[in-house]
Amino acid sequence: MDLALLRTFVTVHRAGSFTRAAALLGLSQPAVTSQIRTLERQVGRPLFLRQARGVTPTTIGDELAHKAAPHLDALVEIAESGLEEDSSLRTLHLAGPTEFTAERALPALTELTGEDGQGFALRASFGTADEVLEGLAAGHHDLAISTVRPRGALLTATALCDEEHVLVAAPHRAEQIGAGSLRRTGPAALERVPVVEVHESLPFVARYWASVFGSRPVCPGTVIVPDLRAVLACATAGAGLAVLPRYLVAGALERGEVVALHEPAVPPLRTYFLAVRTGTLAMPHIARAHEWLERAAADWC
Repeated sequence: MDLALLRTFVTVHRAGSFTRAAALLGLSQPAVTSQIRTLERQVGRPLFLRQARGVTPTTIGDELAHKAAPHLDALVEIAESGLEEDSSLRTLHLAGPTEFTAERALPALTELTGEDGQGFALRASFGTADEVLEGLAAGHHDLAISTVRPRGALLTATALCDEEHVLVAAPHRAEQIGAGSLRRTGPAALERVPVVEVHESLPFVARYWASVFGSRPVCPGTVIVPDLRAVLACATAGAGLAVLPRYLVAGALERGEVVALHEPAVPPLRTYFLAVRTGTLAMPHIARAHEWLERAAADWC
């Protein structure tokens, strides 16, 4: 079986589209289509189901990808590393949510970028859970941190850590609200308090309300910024209440810049997963980074 055909097949499988695969491979879409048809004739079975948007692998397509992808990745590893003496210095491509990756993962991994003969260069990109997992499947990233566990055999995920969420506000806001009354009144005391959030749908506040109060928030969104660190800055300045990860807000709580409005017996949690393409942990630099993040995460929980 032609390795070039298998490479094209695996790329299509990961990208979920002939068009995206063609762009990744530097080929025309007709060339990719022709190669997949050739491989299907050799296998004697269809490998993909064509749909309006992209393609879906058949059962035999999934089986072939599961068997072939790790070996093709290993061959790429050998080809890219070459035989030079400094070939151990590889580039690790990491993707994840902006704040968690910046505050947790990157500081931990930079310890592995030194010149000890076993280090690697590091490149990071940020995105939503869907974006980073899609990029991982397409081969753009080596490791992906996601709040969604990937499905299927193409990606393998390990639970990394749980993130606790805290309801906070600036001290003068807490006094206006009468934070102590929350135990008696529940979320009613917060109904007219402005909210600082990352999106108009109030994802963090809505998740907190559902988990802690068993209801939907009716608070007005006043400041919407797509970065949790900016949310914290606005909440500290008194713009309104916010729901934030404890790791991100711990310092501000200790300094008294914000206060916790409520301490539920069971705080809301969100799990982070560390995902790789199946088989790529055979590559030393990916395996080392994966292990290092797992060790570091033991202190994050």
